[in-house]
Amino acid sequence: MTVLGVAWVVAAVYATIPSFWLVIHPFSRHWRARHRSPYKIFLLFWLLAILLLLGATAPWRHLRLYATSWALLPAIALALVSLFIYSRAGRSFNFSRLIGRPELDPAPSQTELVATGLHASVRHPIYLGHLCTLTALTIGSGLAVLYVFLAIAVVTGWWMIREEDRELERRFGQEFLEYKKRVPGIVPRW
Repeated sequence: MTVLGVAWVVAAVYATIPSFWLVIHPFSRHWRARHRSPYKIFLLFWLLAILLLLGATAPWRHLRLYATSWALLPAIALALVSLFIYSRAGRSFNFSRLIGRPELDPAPSQTELVATGLHASVRHPIYLGHLCTLTALTIGSGLAVLYVFLAIAVVTGWWMIREEDRELERRFGQEFLEYKKRVPGIVPRW
């Protein structure tokens, strides 16, 4: 597989991350009430979303809007921003949060709202990191389908963030509403 082929596959994975979470956040009460783990359902849904996206775009995966090495400059800059975000958010973001355990456990292990570190500047730093990574792949490759992936990720990401904010409001109430007033969702205030 070529470098552009890898970019296409990786971008499809990143573009479908919000769809994975759209199966969790709006239905967190339902998933908490289940006695069996819903992760097999989530992973199957996500894998299907990735395969559908790849299958739908396969005929155009080689179509480039441009081919210039200058595009690597902003792509590398965005990739570095992503790495910075992931490394800084890593202090408060662990595997348990990655797989949605606080949203799914009947007795959530996360009893405090995370509002320090990078979360003091942006409510959803990991999603910002994902967006920067996907944008870096899109700009750096020049592939037309990656611009479609980016648009899909922005729309589903916006929807998913709204759903996550609702879920956090149910869990943390007034504390989250005050946090939401102070801290922007995706574009940090520094």
